[in-house]
Amino acid sequence: MDSENPFGATPPIQPAPAGSIVVGHDGSKGAQLALETAVELAGQLALPVVVSRAWSIVTAPKPAQWTSGYVPPFEEFAAAVKEEMVRDARPVAEKFPGVEITYSPVHAPPLKSLVAISHDARMLVVGTRGRGGLKGMLLGSVSEQCVRHAACPVLVVRPRP
Repeated sequence: MDSENPFGATPPIQPAPAGSIVVGHDGSKGAQLALETAVELAGQLALPVVVSRAWSIVTAPKPAQWTSGYVPPFEEFAAAVKEEMVRDARPVAEKFPGVEITYSPVHAPPLKSLVAISHDARMLVVGTRGRGGLKGMLLGSVSEQCVRHAACPVLVVRPRP
């Protein structure tokens, strides 16, 4: 049994379609800016966008069927994450109705999930949380690690001044 997934083995991470733009979205302001940038770019290039969110049982929203003393199936946690992703992305999706957007919640750590899902992508777009300086070096940075390890080009979107 997987230590992160009390339900058994974690499903394998499926790469996004070749030529798509993958955007990492964790619900933060930086991720929202990255999403808007990715969707705008995808509209200009006529490419589909795959929004990906890494999650764990700890970070997932509670499924609709969740009650005290009842642990819903793994699939319900994944569905709750996807619902949250769609809700978070709705303002951007409405702004760019001509862009095909799909959602891929991935039960894995952020770096692992983004590198795996973007393997065949045209580009990976990620935001930053703004942890610079010493604190950023000590904590590490998913965006910085994506630049180092992704198989495709990576666009890191920084907040605009």
